[in-house]
Amino acid sequence: PVAVASLMTSTSLAGLAVVASPQYISLAIGLCFLSGLMLAIFGLFRLGFLSNFLSQPVLSGFTSGAATLIALSQVNPLLGLTFSSSSTLDFLLQLTRHINTFNSYTSLIGLLALLSLWFAKQYFQLLLMRLGLSQKVADLSAKIVPLLVLFVASWVVAGFDFNTQHQVKIVGQLPEGLSPFYWPQAAFTEIQSLWLPALLIALVGFVQSVSVAKALALRRNEEINANQELVALGLANLASATTGGYSVMGGFARSAVNFSAGAKTQMAGVIAALLMLLILLRLTTWFYFMPQAVLAATIMISISSMIDIDTLKKAWQYDKADAFALITTFCGVVFWGVQQGIVLGVAMSLCVMVWRSSRPHMAVVGRVTGTEHYRNIDRFKVETQEGLIALRVDESLYFANASALEEKVWALLNQYSNTRYVVLIFSAVNAIDATALTTLNKIDFNLQQRNIELWLAEVKGPVMDKLILTDLGKKLNHNRVFLSTHLAFVAAKQKQDYEDHNKDLSSFDPRV
Repeated sequence: PVAVASLMTSTSLAGLAVVASPQYISLAIGLCFLSGLMLAIFGLFRLGFLSNFLSQPVLSGFTSGAATLIALSQVNPLLGLTFSSSSTLDFLLQLTRHINTFNSYTSLIGLLALLSLWFAKQYFQLLLMRLGLSQKVADLSAKIVPLLVLFVASWVVAGFDFNTQHQVKIVGQLPEGLSPFYWPQAAFTEIQSLWLPALLIALVGFVQSVSVAKALALRRNEEINANQELVALGLANLASATTGGYSVMGGFARSAVNFSAGAKTQMAGVIAALLMLLILLRLTTWFYFMPQAVLAATIMISISSMIDIDTLKKAWQYDKADAFALITTFCGVVFWGVQQGIVLGVAMSLCVMVWRSSRPHMAVVGRVTGTEHYRNIDRFKVETQEGLIALRVDESLYFANASALEEKVWALLNQYSNTRYVVLIFSAVNAIDATALTTLNKIDFNLQQRNIELWLAEVKGPVMDKLILTDLGKKLNHNRVFLSTHLAFVAAKQKQDYEDHNKDLSSFDPRV
């Protein structure tokens, strides 16, 4: 289990059952089982591309929002506060009202632990390296500090009896042994309420796990199979559910520690599992006096790296739309909820994509002097041809942007009143839908009414294969579709010269 999975599970089950009740635990296990089943099925059907629906800005906004929620959820145990809240805004309001009711001993322990962990994370490794230790040893030593802080805090609480004398909350007795095998049991109505959260947990878990795997594989010049990762993650969640656990993912922090320790195979996970088995069977009493404030400090420091400011800065500098999607996702997660934030972020990304494609870049091009290259007349010094408009369309044509093409053509005709040929350059057009085809027919008809010919150039094979089956395609392909923009320019020049000397154009073929 990782922080994100824990948060998504708890928010998904909010309102469905009383926390820690048998029904609540059953629903959490059922949620894990459903997400595992979905992941395994997605993997078998090779649906690894589903991860593409979460863009980097949306994923960054989600993880930052989730980290913020997790950090806020640890404020109460860190300071010894006991109030409850129903939302982030309610929490902030309640915090201002109850801040003076904090437990001084709990707060002191928690804040000292927070400061110690922050120092260890930021400076301890550098300090050890200055003392002569190697980078690897210093790095591993810095990662052991949280364990030392936990044990020292536990010893202090137990030695001075803080838990009974000053009401410092501790972890208490942990059950020993392993959970028995468990088959998820949920009513049909409960499954209906769990399928969407399960899908979101599966999608986020897959994206996060694959992101970590790709990053580590890149450092070792290795590759991963996304579909195989789906199956593996699905089986891991199914195994977790049938042994009484909840959703699991690949974790950033633990994967990084594993990698930096030199782990190269799954045997590292086996050893970690055996050590955990030893703790569960024999060593749970060691954690009895562990103060919850120190656990809260540990969680807050651990998830601080999930708050991604760099991606926001880069997105804001490069593309304001992506930055807006990131901010929207972050705010949705923090103030509305995890599931709602993800759905809002995905919807925002899709809206941004549609918005961009509905305003395609189109450029009038001319010939670069002495070459057969054609470039934007607004960016390059080029030669144009009298009576010819060559318009390059840099986007596939579909219902959302077809009218934009039509408006652009009429605007150019108003600007160039002596136009005799309009050449649409489709080098960047990968598809033309039915609405766009209707628009092209309309453009061709209206141009004919003005005695202007519509030509096409650089049409891609798959596009032409579909276009040739239409009436427009058959009509254009006869003599108005050109392999290159240059050939269209040459044909227009030849036709104009032919017209100047011969009024009978019935035998003229512009492609010859």
